[in-house]
Amino acid sequence: MEDNAAQQPDESNDTTASAAAGPVSTRNPVTYARPALIAGAAVAAVCIALLVIIFALDTFNAAAYSVSGQSVSDATDEARDIREQYTGVRIGGTIVLLVSAAVALAGAVVLYLNRGAASAEDGDDDEDVDLEDLTRD
Repeated sequence: MEDNAAQQPDESNDTTASAAAGPVSTRNPVTYARPALIAGAAVAAVCIALLVIIFALDTFNAAAYSVSGQSVSDATDEARDIREQYTGVRIGGTIVLLVSAAVALAGAVVLYLNRGAASAEDGDDDEDVDLEDLTRD
């Protein structure tokens, strides 16, 4: 091998070579599972709140329309508009709720399956540390 002043790239740190070869074996799926679980649960909670609000608005519109003696199930254009007013939001909210619940469930499953491996990789070597060790100069 030639001696060269230019630094040669280290193959173990080359991200392009490892990305082309496939997934990196040192990556821990737990690093992505926690944020996925948190984000999925948060989005699912927001979607549930959105669907409850949509249900309340839909009920209110139907009640306000029926005060005048008309029914929402009539075949008129106005009744059909009231029935279909929140259909897109209801379908979109349901789809986002299902996707976010699936992401949260996948994150929870990954965390559950790797529950013992996470502490070993975080640098926890099961060493007992007491107050004297922490306050030592």
